[in-house]
Amino acid sequence: MKLMRVGPLGQEKPALLDKDGKIRDLSAHVADIGGAAIGPEGLAKIAAIDPASLPELAPGRIGACVAGTGKFICIGLNYSDHAAETGAEVPPEPVIFMKATSAIVGPNDDVLIPRGSEKTDWEVELGVVIGKTAKYVSEAEAMDYVAGYCVSHDVSERAFQTERAGQWTKGKSCDTFGPIGPWLVTKDEIADPQNLSMWLTVNGEKMQNGSSKTMVYGVAHLVSYLSQFMSLHPGDVISTGTPPGVGLGMKPQRFLKAGDVVELGIESLGTQKQTFKADS
Repeated sequence: MKLMRVGPLGQEKPALLDKDGKIRDLSAHVADIGGAAIGPEGLAKIAAIDPASLPELAPGRIGACVAGTGKFICIGLNYSDHAAETGAEVPPEPVIFMKATSAIVGPNDDVLIPRGSEKTDWEVELGVVIGKTAKYVSEAEAMDYVAGYCVSHDVSERAFQTERAGQWTKGKSCDTFGPIGPWLVTKDEIADPQNLSMWLTVNGEKMQNGSSKTMVYGVAHLVSYLSQFMSLHPGDVISTGTPPGVGLGMKPQRFLKAGDVVELGIESLGTQKQTFKADS
């Protein structure tokens, strides 16, 4: 299934995209796309509904594909070819950092370049959405805790991230720096999350053209690994790292400015399009 949230900010309705591309209203059946609705029982309940029986919603703003995300966890330097372009070593264990949930926006919402920014950068990433509470789970059972996948844009301000004291979080958490969606694609639709093509363009110019097969630590490993340090809850999102082609790794480096348009997508998971604007 392709689950989504449609409507003005703060008024999104839960919906699904049917096989004909029509948006179907789920609000009579679930309160939102999050929490129990994306657990195994909740997804089974939605899957049993005949989409044709649901009211059709007119196309409109698409919101973040998951509601009520408690943790937005990111993995750094998780693609061998991206680590190489930035001159970094592949880490012996996953590099974990947090992105503030207040950064989350819809896939096509404007992205705001924060005050004082000179190095706002792009990163297309595979997002993993947790469907049930995971704590101390093994790698063999980790996928049982995954609800599905989404496109995640890990927008980054590199000077905030690496040139100022402290950790990466402040360069990753600016308002609007976390577009997710357009859909939460349930895991049964994705045969192998470690073999998905992914791409990103800036003003129509291809910048990233990679595949999740070059991830150092795969989805099952990441879910298991993270669950050793913190409980993962329904609606939590793991952004799993980016392939090469980011502005930081270019010679000379390139960064985003007001008016730039970024488009990105992942095979089977949909596309995003954002216009970058200066924050007031």
